[in-house]
Amino acid sequence: MAGIQTLDADTASPATGARGMATRIEAAICRAVEIPAAILVAAEVMVLFAGIVARYVLHKPLVWSDELASILFLWLAMLGAVVAFGRGEHMRMTALVGKVGPRARAFLDAVALAAALAFLLLIVYPAYDYAYEETYITTPALEIQNAWRAAALCVGVVLMIALALLRLARVADLATTVGALGGVLAISVAIWLLGPALKPLGNVNLLIFFVGIVAATVLSGVPIAFAFGLASFGYLATTTSVPMLVVIGRMDEGMSHLILLSVPLFVFLGLLIEMTGMARAMVQFLASLLGHVRGGLSYVLVGAMYLVSGISGAKAADMAAVAPVLFPEMKARGAKPGDLVALLSATGAQTETIPPSLVLITIGSVTGVSIAALFTGGLLPGVVLAITLCLVVRHRYRNEDLSHVRRATGAEIARTFAIALPALALPFIIRAAVVEGVATATEVSTIGIVYSVAAGLLIYRQFNWRRVVPMLVETAALSGAILFIIGAATAMAWALTQSGFSRDLAAIMAKLPGGGGSFLAVSIVAFIILGSVLEGIPAIVLFGPLLFPIARQLGVHEVHYAMVVILSMGIGLFAPPFGVGYYAACAIGRVSPDEGMRPIWGYLLALVVGLIVVAAVPWISIGFL
Repeated sequence: MAGIQTLDADTASPATGARGMATRIEAAICRAVEIPAAILVAAEVMVLFAGIVARYVLHKPLVWSDELASILFLWLAMLGAVVAFGRGEHMRMTALVGKVGPRARAFLDAVALAAALAFLLLIVYPAYDYAYEETYITTPALEIQNAWRAAALCVGVVLMIALALLRLARVADLATTVGALGGVLAISVAIWLLGPALKPLGNVNLLIFFVGIVAATVLSGVPIAFAFGLASFGYLATTTSVPMLVVIGRMDEGMSHLILLSVPLFVFLGLLIEMTGMARAMVQFLASLLGHVRGGLSYVLVGAMYLVSGISGAKAADMAAVAPVLFPEMKARGAKPGDLVALLSATGAQTETIPPSLVLITIGSVTGVSIAALFTGGLLPGVVLAITLCLVVRHRYRNEDLSHVRRATGAEIARTFAIALPALALPFIIRAAVVEGVATATEVSTIGIVYSVAAGLLIYRQFNWRRVVPMLVETAALSGAILFIIGAATAMAWALTQSGFSRDLAAIMAKLPGGGGSFLAVSIVAFIILGSVLEGIPAIVLFGPLLFPIARQLGVHEVHYAMVVILSMGIGLFAPPFGVGYYAACAIGRVSPDEGMRPIWGYLLALVVGLIVVAAVPWISIGFL
């Protein structure tokens, strides 16, 4: 999510001498990668949509479409990760880094780059070896060597190594760079030398690597994906005899799951609905209905986030589509900026289960739960949490002065409804396409993209062709950052499961007094904590495969458990001081985080109450399955 602070390129020194050369080379590499990354996003849309047309309209399926989409997808993920690296957009936690002085922060930023570089250097040869091994495998439909796909990992790693070296040369002085590289190297060598002493410790190594090292690296500002990767590589290299080729294989598996192809496509769809004016049309209709009641625009904000979350898959895109439309009018009516950003954050957590949420898609891909069932089960829990938020809004705005607000006439409501109708129809078209079997959960995003383009060109007449390429590049960068985390977290999850940790965890959780109820209560607390420290997607990838079998064993319906987990994680994600989603809302609303700290707690309490209701009443999640 964009709310996590990133490696900032703006601290660069003036473009003179060696640093100037590094700046120019880095910019050239970024430009050279951005164009093919954008082309890959567009190609994926065309390939998948062609597959839908061939299968559903022409009744002549393209047997090679999924295979080609999979090959292009891994290249998109890796080139997108390179673009994100070049832009400094790989997700990282800087809650503690931001509190230190400028000199210490510069050093920690250099350490973050050095740690990322260390991981990339450790996996570059295994990535090459993995691609070489794939030359012996031929794809069934296209009948080409699978190395054409696997080479994306090696190429992406090499490009990120080059960017990391150039960034270090550009943003830090020699002493800082040498200190950062020397420190990371010293720690790496020390861990390697301690390998013989660590092996006999058994599962204590899980605490050392997956708690100690992950916590230390994440809190020191190392991008989350690289922190996960370093911990996994270090654990496997020093305490097991597993070949490091396995790390690359698990990363490939995590990033290549075809269902995750919907990640970049839904991100692009979210950008499209903002550019075409569809999001604005929906919000204006809701404002005409409720703008005249006390707290009316706050109700509109809750409802608009619910609707937009049914279109976009990314919370940052959801908030960016709604906030710029509503905030100016809400401020004009006397709403405090801190309360606005607090409610925006709360609605971000509230709508985590609204399909087609990326978290829903991810949880389905890593646990085997039906995506269609998750899409159906996620609608009503969002309504329950919306009701609890609206109760808080009603209390806070009970004395709002509306003497200057004019109530919209029936004709005005009808006009805004007519304008918004094509936009309001999109969430229902997307869901119907999945339910009726027109398209899979992966393909359905392309229907939304084609629909949005047509609506923007023919109905709303708002389609800026000059913005398309930057939107495609932005899609590739955000998707690459997300997918690289998923790949690293998949490697970590595999290491955890191979250690026997899942069996131990299952035994402990299964023995909790109270059965499924206690398990749900512990899961709520655990995922609120995880959500406040980690992005939702890596937390799901890391713990979903471990905990969902336990839920089934204890008689908890997997869709019900998914809703409880996602909502718990969402509350943690948007809860200050560590919740990264909260800072995303502040950035989008252009409000200082300090202003929203106090008002957000009432909304978070309402969300917790709603979560308890959802957990206690399984029918809310599974009643319509």
